Amino acid sequence: MRILAAALILAASTAMAGAACDVKGAKLEEAIAAKSELREAANKQTVRDLRTLRDAAIVLETYKYETECERVVAIIRALAANPEKTIERSGDTDEEKAEDLMEAREPKAPVAPETVKPK
Repeated sequence: MRILAAALILAASTAMAGAACDVKGAKLEEAIAAKSELREAANKQTVRDLRTLRDAAIVLETYKYETECERVVAIIRALAANPEKTIERSGDTDEEKAEDLMEAREPKAPVAPETVKPK
């Protein structure tokens, strides 16, 4: 009986280990190439956002957040499958937000701790 239980546990853990997030399976670049809306210059930000989501999925997979990675991949597939709706939903082309985002991506130098002057 113990051998059967151990075999079941081993089989379950092997199945879980084999279930990896399929970022490549989302075929984002193929979807971009296939959808004329995503190739239009006006929609460059949408394409950048999709690629950023793909990169985030890769990071999540690397850190063993399989469930979260799979969720992001599902979102990528949904957004890439219907570019008209995606572009309509994104609608916000606020330049200030874009500038804030670019600034947030810039690496920051560590802040030097303030020195305390003796009294």
